[in-house]
Amino acid sequence: MKEFKPYQVLLFVLLVFALLAPIVIFVPKNGWNIAGINMRFLTKNEFFTPKKTEKKDISDLVAKIDTSNIDMMEDPLMKHANGSNGSLGAPNGGQLSTESSTIIHFSESGIKQLHTFFGKLQNAASSKQKVHIIHYGDSQIEGDRMTAYIRQRIQNQFGGNGPGLIPAVNVYNTNTFKQTYSPNFVRYTCFGGDKLRNKRYGAMGSAARFTPEPDSSMIKNSGEIKEAWIEIEPSKSAYSRSKEYNNVTMFYNSCVKSCMLKVYQNGSLIHEDSLIADGKSHDVHLSFPSTPGKLKYVFSGAISPNISGFSLEGDYGVQVSNVAMRGSSGTIFGSMDQSLLSKMYSELNTELVIMQFGGNSIPALKDSSGVRNFASYFKGQLNTLRKLRPSAAIVVIGPSDMARPENGEFISYPLIPYLVQQMKKATTEANAGYWDLFNAMGGLNSMPAWVEKGLAGKDYIHFSPKGASIASQLFFDAFAAELAKWQQGSPVN
Repeated sequence: MKEFKPYQVLLFVLLVFALLAPIVIFVPKNGWNIAGINMRFLTKNEFFTPKKTEKKDISDLVAKIDTSNIDMMEDPLMKHANGSNGSLGAPNGGQLSTESSTIIHFSESGIKQLHTFFGKLQNAASSKQKVHIIHYGDSQIEGDRMTAYIRQRIQNQFGGNGPGLIPAVNVYNTNTFKQTYSPNFVRYTCFGGDKLRNKRYGAMGSAARFTPEPDSSMIKNSGEIKEAWIEIEPSKSAYSRSKEYNNVTMFYNSCVKSCMLKVYQNGSLIHEDSLIADGKSHDVHLSFPSTPGKLKYVFSGAISPNISGFSLEGDYGVQVSNVAMRGSSGTIFGSMDQSLLSKMYSELNTELVIMQFGGNSIPALKDSSGVRNFASYFKGQLNTLRKLRPSAAIVVIGPSDMARPENGEFISYPLIPYLVQQMKKATTEANAGYWDLFNAMGGLNSMPAWVEKGLAGKDYIHFSPKGASIASQLFFDAFAAELAKWQQGSPVN
């Protein structure tokens, strides 16, 4: 490789400056329009006296949030003898505070539905029942980010164990569980990538198959028997509540031809089953005296069913499931089989749905009418959820601040405040709750401050693990404050 002498480097730098200087001096304030494309460059004033964006000071916000008190890391077909004694899931409880730096915005009807949920939540452990919370979101919650922290706080308070629903085929890095699968399993989603023609994804909006969806000729012909497997085990790095579970349920549907299932626990065969080939939705439930370790589900058949996920749970209490949908704006519920979705919500006893969306729409929004259109469409999704599960309360976590480079510095997308306003309006009109993450983290141009403190990534969009914990604590504080006020004003049912 040729080495350059110092004077050659200096000459090159001077030449670059000489070429760029006329552009800096003569460039118009709004750039040049060339063939319909706006070409911008630093003007002379911007170059010599660059504009400084006021940096948000989030020191007080960060100092007030303590995330250290959360419990961290630490011949005939054989039939499994389900072995749980029904005792895993007791809460730790404790006093909740009515104080919070933020609030959840509700209509009068929305707050009544939340109070109904509080009654079910508070009674779950004492009645040895299960209550399910599903947290849908975009890539901001990917890999169990935010959900993991919220789950630990809620399960500690009200009981419950395990991460709840996990996908049949997981493609995101997560510390909450471990999963591997055979290469012939293909992931299908309602929000991007390969899609199912029959739209029978289930509550997670995703499913997996080891053969393509069949046509009528494939069903008639016997075909070659194929084998595939999915292996699941707890993660040592998960929060304490998530890594302990003793009930494992596999959900499947669209089984139209004989498919055998063998389940191995730590290498030993414990269960054999023939999946029900009537095309309807079913599950295979196994229970254990304690956390089962490594479970391997081995399938063999000519045509795969849709495997729509697993649920890892304790015996009773609260389940909080993370359903991350990278690239989605939450407008996906019409693209799933409605009867299956409603049935699964009912079977899981889903009584709260958290919807954390809006971020993916921000870069595409060009004007205020685009914002209003998105908010209106999002409201339609909330109404669809309401029809699917009328008893469930809904809480929306709005978009965070997001920043983009402009003139050499990162500043917020200008339409975020208006989007927050319109999403809040649409959410309360749909009788759901709205928690304002954007203003909770500091508002306009707060993301650069979060990045500077290591609380968000260099993409100026996603929280770091520490930042996600702080954002989650802010949400939990607002949620807990509402519950504490309800406890003080309402007797236990």
